[in-house]
Amino acid sequence: MQESQVLLSQEGAVCTFTLNRPAALNSFTTQMLGELLVAFEASAADASVRCIVVTGSGRGFCAGQDLSDPAIKPDLTPGAAPKDIGALLDGFYIPLALRVRSMPIPVIAAVNGVAAGAGANFALGCDLVLAGQSASFIQAFSKIGLVPDCGGTWLLPRLVGRAQAMALTLLGDKLPAEQAQALGMIYRCLPDAELAEQAQALAQRVAAMPVAALAATRQALDSAMQMDWPTALAQEAALQRQLGFAHDYQEGASAFLQKRAPTFTDR
Repeated sequence: MQESQVLLSQEGAVCTFTLNRPAALNSFTTQMLGELLVAFEASAADASVRCIVVTGSGRGFCAGQDLSDPAIKPDLTPGAAPKDIGALLDGFYIPLALRVRSMPIPVIAAVNGVAAGAGANFALGCDLVLAGQSASFIQAFSKIGLVPDCGGTWLLPRLVGRAQAMALTLLGDKLPAEQAQALGMIYRCLPDAELAEQAQALAQRVAAMPVAALAATRQALDSAMQMDWPTALAQEAALQRQLGFAHDYQEGASAFLQKRAPTFTDR
């Protein structure tokens, strides 16, 4: 049997996905991407899971696509046809990026070490991104004649602006985690020794919140980027109407008025 390339563990309502190819800096293979998709789908369907943490084993988060994977490894035989990289994106990266942004629960990335290429953009597509001080983000695509994928062309200009996005993607320089926080690209940079504990603490905090409303907030923010002002206001009204009829609003408002801690259960 093949060793699992994504390890799953659950503590309370928090499920942790650990990318598990440490000798290869957890670079993506089709096996790992497939396991990630299965894990996200399973967590989406599991009412006991209210938050996900994604991290890497060993000294890296994810070094991007493994170029030795048969799906993408160039055939150096003279006259051999090139591999269809678009098929890899269609089959794995697009479904993964879409699934992360449509999860019914929040997703937190805990970046421990290098996050390069698709690994960087996979992390940046999560709802909250924490990183250790030794972590770095690298848009390595230009070094091999490709463009950013896994959502990078959409995410980066919105996170850091066009000028910084162009510099990061064209030059492919390493961006340390502290600078990533300063640019607004990630939520927080932490001492390496505190990353895992702080990520779990944040996830447990989020899991106790009204996660259906948090997922709707993600939807509203992402959609509003494409909307004019009146349309965004109408979207807010539609979501408030939907959430206002849900248990968590009734519970949250009642708890506030009764001066007690709320117990949220919607998902």
